[in-house]
Order: sequence, then structure tokens, then C-alpha cells
Amino acid sequence: MKAIMVMYDSLNRNLLETYGCNWTITPNFKRLAERAVQFENCYVGSLPCMPARRELHTGRLNLFHRSWGPMEPYDDSMPQILKEAGIYTHLVSDHQHYWEDGGCTYHNRYNSWEISRGQEGDTWKADLSHTVNTATVFKNKAAAFNSPLYRRMVNQDQINRGVMDSEEKTSQAVTFQNGLEFIEKNHGEDNWFLQIETFDPHEPFYSLKEDKALYPHTFLGDAADECDWPPYAPVAEDENTVEHVRYQYAALLTKCDRYLGKVLDLMDKYDLWEDTMLIVNTDHGFLLGEHGWWGKTAMPVFNEIANIPLYIYDPRRKNLGGVKRNSLVQTIDLAPTILQYFGQPIPKDMEGKVLTGVMDNDEPVRQYAVFGYHGSQVNVTDGRYVYMHSAENPDEPVYEYTLMPTHMRAMFSTEELSDIELSEPFSFTKGCRLMKIKAPSSMGDTNSFGTRLYDLKADPKQENPIENEEIETRMKGYIREAMEKTDAPEELYHRLGI
Repeated sequence: MKAIMVMYDSLNRNLLETYGCNWTITPNFKRLAERAVQFENCYVGSLPCMPARRELHTGRLNLFHRSWGPMEPYDDSMPQILKEAGIYTHLVSDHQHYWEDGGCTYHNRYNSWEISRGQEGDTWKADLSHTVNTATVFKNKAAAFNSPLYRRMVNQDQINRGVMDSEEKTSQAVTFQNGLEFIEKNHGEDNWFLQIETFDPHEPFYSLKEDKALYPHTFLGDAADECDWPPYAPVAEDENTVEHVRYQYAALLTKCDRYLGKVLDLMDKYDLWEDTMLIVNTDHGFLLGEHGWWGKTAMPVFNEIANIPLYIYDPRRKNLGGVKRNSLVQTIDLAPTILQYFGQPIPKDMEGKVLTGVMDNDEPVRQYAVFGYHGSQVNVTDGRYVYMHSAENPDEPVYEYTLMPTHMRAMFSTEELSDIELSEPFSFTKGCRLMKIKAPSSMGDTNSFGTRLYDLKADPKQENPIENEEIETRMKGYIREAMEKTDAPEELYHRLGI
């Protein structure tokens, strides 16, 4: 048995043809959907990038204990379990967060891995003479866009783009070429898992003129301004600029579709449909002006971020091509599903569910899905309602529980570590006590927006929150149950008022 995962970052399902979009060009996603099961109610869990990847490995939520961080020594890693069972695992990626301090323990869980450089502000090529061309900087006045970090990233990104000046040099193209080479070389072998993971269509929405030409439009802004790197902030631009940014995203999305097509071509060429599972997924979505916001993290986790696309082709279920399933599933379900496919035992600490029953007959695997950012609102959906619960005691501190004290791009400071405590083991830490470190701030603290309840049936765009004490009580009960199942820290119950 073999399996391929094609993973994207910040893939908004509402811009895919198979999920109802009528203006983007995504023929290969449609081609995939004709073969695969399409999941209509797949939700994120722990956000954003690295927390989502941690649960891709571990099959369990981590948002109650940890924000952005590496795999921990006690974590069960799906690729490593496969590797230790003699199933070869290979990662190809241009997701630069793997090579930073906050993601440094993920790629070595695989037998082998390859990287391609240049995405976003990846500290790649050096050009000390280069200075930021301010004409290319997004004109939003968000405070983050005036920070030294952002200026450094913009400068680095401009240097990187200068190197990726043709299709075959772009990091997505190199990533997929590495993945295609693996398939070409190993398609006749058995027992392997390949993860092809691209950072696209994450911002900045950098694509070349051929893809941009597919979405002709008139942009009234500065002719020198690409305007393809929106901030995580309220929309402060006119409608023409908003439309332009969406077209920039669409151009990059069509590039993603084209490279997905190359994988499907090899599936056809070598008849891998006979013995190869194909999963196409993402970590989360992205707001492109919906709800008056750009991006993620700074606003409530609306469905454009939380309700993500997922396609699974299982060679044992060829008759299910084109089927859509409505049962609630989450990212945490992928690890156990892959392990079961390869005939491997599922560790007791994995909370995710095997999705074969959902694929076969839409058999539910859960009543609800909990999701969110560490230290922020805790969200839950039962498929009909989405409840966003803000902390009732938000001034109470939030703690990081970890043996790997790193943030996204840096280790914890000595000041942060000066007054750490040691917690008793949690149920999933295999007897390990953890450092309990006061968190400086949440990456996406949305508690100030207040608790909200949405009825997705009556209000699918989440434009009009409702009040219903009975439903809110039930949804809070789901959150409490999830906290109990994941052995959430005691202080979190009081902070949330759960």
C-alpha cells in the first residue's frame, strides 16, 4: 500500500469550484473530486500553521496546552510510527516554518526530506545592497505593517522574488518537482508515504504574469504596487483593491491547481489508483475581505478560516468517486486514518477517528468539533451552530506547557524562563512533567470580540449572531467535555468560565 498527501496552506474552500465557486479556475480540483470523497464539514482544530501540523502528526488537539511550537518528546508522530514499522516516509516542502526554531522537530520524523526555499520572508538569499521598495508594500495602515519584523520580511521577500523569476524556479514548482521525482523513482515499490506540502496559496500571493493574466481586471492603485500581501487586520482598502487582492489569490490558487494536476497525471500514468491513497488537504483557510477582515488570527475564527476543504481517495473504495459527505471531521482524524490504512495500531493518546465509516456511508464520528488558538476564544460547532466562547476571566494568565521552549522564530527568552514551574504529568505526556511558562500573549487573542453564536442553516455567511441560552449551554458543555478528554490545565476552566 502507498499513500500521497498533497497539503496546501491557507486554502479557502469557498474559492474552489467543487465547493461552489463559479469564477476561479480549478479544473484539477474538480478532476480530483470526481475520483475522491469530498468532505463538506471538515473543521480545523488547533491553529495556525504549526499547531495544525502537530495534530496532523499526533491526531490530538493541542490548543489547550500549547501555542506555536515543535513536536514534543512525548508526542506520537504518525510519520515516525510508519517509519518505525518499515513504511518509508518522505516529506517535500517549501513551508519555511519547518526550518525555524518553532518547527524544528517535524521534518526529522520522516525517513527523508527535501526543502525548497524562498516563500514569504524565508531567510534565504543574501543581498546586503537591497533596500525595501516601499512602492510594493501593501498600503494598509495596520500597526504590524510598520514593525521591524514586517519590514525585514518584505525586504527578504523582494530579494527572494528576484531569484524566482521563472516558473521552474518558484518554490512551489521546485517542491512539486521533488515530489514528482519521488513518485517517478518509487512508483513500483510498496509501503511508502509521500507528503508534498506547499506554503501556497499563503500570502504573499506571488505568482507570475501568466497566471495573473487568467484573471483580467483593472487595478486603480499604484502601478508599481503588487498589493498581494494583506495584513491580518480590518479591511481599510477600497473595493477595487479588495477585488484586486482576491484576483491575486486566485492566480496563485490556479497555480496550485496546475501542480495538483501533475500529481494526478502520474496517478494516471502509473495506475496508482489501484493501490495508492491520495489525500488533499490544508491547515486552515483565509479571509479575503469577508467579515471586513484580511487573513487570520486577529479576528474571530469564521468558517472561511475554520471550515476547510478535504478530499480523500481510498483505492479500496473506488466506487465512491464524486461522493460528498456531511459528517463532522477534523484534521486530527487524518493520522489515525492513515495508520489504519497501513495496518498500524493507533496510539491510545490519539483522539482522532478513522474516517472509513464516514467515507462508506456518512457514519458520524463525533457530535461536535472544537477549534481555535491557544489563549484565545474557544470555538465549537455541531454542524448546525458555531459557538465562539470568550474567556469570562480574560485577565487570568495563560500558560504554555512544554519541554521545547521555542516561539515561532526564536527560543523563549531567559526572562520568560526565569520563573517557570514544573507541572505534574498530563494524561498524554507519558509520565513527563512539563515546564509551565506564563505566555507573553496569544497569537490570536480574540476574546475582546465577546461570545458569539451563529446558526449556519439560517445564516451560512455568519453575518448575524443570535442569542439562545439553551444552545449556548449545550455548546459550552461540548467545550468542557473536550477539555476533559484532552486533560486541559485546571486553571483554564476558571479562565474560560467553563
